[in-house]
Amino acid sequence: MKIFLAGGTGFVGGHLRRALIEKGHAIRLLVHKRGDGFEHGVEQAEGDVTRPETFAEAVRGCDATINLVGIIREFPGRGVTFERLHVEATGNVVDAAVKGGVRRHLQMSALGTRPGATSKYHQTKFRAEEYVRASSLDWTIFRPSLIFGPKDAFVNMLAGYVRNYPAVPVIGDGKYRLQPISADDVARCFVLALEMPETVGKTYELCGSDRLTYNEMLDAIGRVIGKSHVAKIHNPLGIMKMVVPFLQGFSSFPITMDQILMLVEENICDGKWRETFKFEPERFESGIAKYLRP
Repeated sequence: MKIFLAGGTGFVGGHLRRALIEKGHAIRLLVHKRGDGFEHGVEQAEGDVTRPETFAEAVRGCDATINLVGIIREFPGRGVTFERLHVEATGNVVDAAVKGGVRRHLQMSALGTRPGATSKYHQTKFRAEEYVRASSLDWTIFRPSLIFGPKDAFVNMLAGYVRNYPAVPVIGDGKYRLQPISADDVARCFVLALEMPETVGKTYELCGSDRLTYNEMLDAIGRVIGKSHVAKIHNPLGIMKMVVPFLQGFSSFPITMDQILMLVEENICDGKWRETFKFEPERFESGIAKYLRP
């Protein structure tokens, strides 16, 4: 297949590009500016996902579209908003696919996306999903949990705290649970779905085998990098909710209220996706050991 890939230049995109190429697919990759560093055989198409006129022609002739575009934090002054990058960008890719005669579409969403979500991130992800579902395309939606891998932002950030500070700040009691999944496993599901007609019209929640509290995740990171004990400073959730709204406008401040809401509501799933894709996900601790060990 020839795949039009939007949002494929980032962390998960790198894993997906490699997985697609290994399966013999051709990739037409949406980029802001042509450059080096991509796998052999990746065709670059210059354009902006928020401006459909810049990439719509590049979608023609493809067999499927994949949209990975997403942000975890807004910077409205730069035009980086959930509304623009989740909802509008998805609509642009879907519309271009329909107009370009493409039938198949795979959409990256996020675990926790649902009607009535508390965070703007999940609210806009759900509206993007609804646009996909309302289209005439043969769609599949994936909602991964926290994704880990060599160039991830979250686990590497936590590892930096564990390595460099005597104690790690924790929001609330740290007992909220997460179920991380590796970027390679997420990419594998996308690639498999392309050749599985039974995945059309389905939404899959993707999570790993390990259901860990935030505290347990920090301890696992500590073990991998050689710390027998990770000291934690628990910051009361009530105080964080009062302070963070005043500081989150500064780009240097490390967290936003939206991120806090998502973190403390937990990020776990039942793992039923394995019944369809029939493989066992990589374990968290052994997975992060591949890139965090000194």
